Amino acid sequence: MDKEIMTVAQVAEYLQLSEMTTYKLVQQGTLPAFKIGSHWRIDKEDLHEYIEKLKRGERL
Repeated sequence: MDKEIMTVAQVAEYLQLSEMTTYKLVQQGTLPAFKIGSHWRIDKEDLHEYIEKLKRGERL
């Protein structure tokens, strides 16, 4: 899988969630993310790992 860094808006669209919900997941630490300046970014590999954990029913 290619390394790709996504914005919150891109992740929201990918997960079919609102940007507000995605920001909440990031700020709660539920969705793995990091800040560059004042902007949140999500590594696509981390996102896929997060989705797999959800599919396995793991607590996050």
